Amino acid sequence: MQRERRLPEWLKMQRASGENYARVKRLVRNSQLHTICTSGNCPNIGECWNSGTATFMILGDICTRSCRFCNTRTGKPHPPDTQEPSRLAESIKSLNLKHCVITSVDRDDLPDGGASFWADTVMEIRRVNPGTTIETLIPDFDGKPENLQKIVDSAPDVISHNLETVRRLTPHIRSRAKYETSLSVISYIAGKGMIAKSGIMVGLGETDDEVFETMNDLIAAGCRVFTIGQYLQPGTNHMEVVKYVAPEKFEEYRIIGLARGFEYVESSPLVRSSYHAEKHTGNNINLYKEKQVK
Repeated sequence: MQRERRLPEWLKMQRASGENYARVKRLVRNSQLHTICTSGNCPNIGECWNSGTATFMILGDICTRSCRFCNTRTGKPHPPDTQEPSRLAESIKSLNLKHCVITSVDRDDLPDGGASFWADTVMEIRRVNPGTTIETLIPDFDGKPENLQKIVDSAPDVISHNLETVRRLTPHIRSRAKYETSLSVISYIAGKGMIAKSGIMVGLGETDDEVFETMNDLIAAGCRVFTIGQYLQPGTNHMEVVKYVAPEKFEEYRIIGLARGFEYVESSPLVRSSYHAEKHTGNNINLYKEKQVK
């Protein structure tokens, strides 16, 4: 299959600079925190950091998995930093965030995959920032209900877990995670009455029919918020881009996704899971649905 090499015009990104960008960068560095914005080489880092927002990554910056799409380092992680939840909560307070997104590396080295640490972090953020809404972008925890329940019990406003790609391509780009396991995670979250969110990348060789099948699978699992964006190769050792999908196709995906039952759909080339995440909480979903009806 022929790979595309030249970046199209519609994938130009905002330059990562500016006063707010420098402020967030300085706070992250001084607080010894990690962000998926930098570890994941996110194309929206300029826009998001200039608006004073960031997606924080807990449990270090070394992942126990080696997915072919991801730029995060792989190896043997350090032990969890027990002071990290407190530093993170205070940093969110310093930034005066109304909404925050927390994610993490996979920690298959820990007995519960880091679920207890996750729960402690969410509860500490809530204690220090009672007015801040929280989204947790979680690993699959091998689909174990007892670990997922710890996240549910910590009561974030949104629980997100990315499917990443269509069923056929999952074994090629995800090192350990399985398509059905991820669907079971979404189903468990939704079954507990939480807002369940998921996302995929396109441009990896999937077909439209496979994208629509994925939408149907997520809807059946109870997913309410869906994100879809262009895969961008972060390095030469990662999966190559097969196709740069045109903005018009993303708009088609958005319209079809809403028609199939998602309550909120973010779909454009530079969309990532946490892009415009503040819009995916309960009240904002309802406002979005009303706007679509009008």
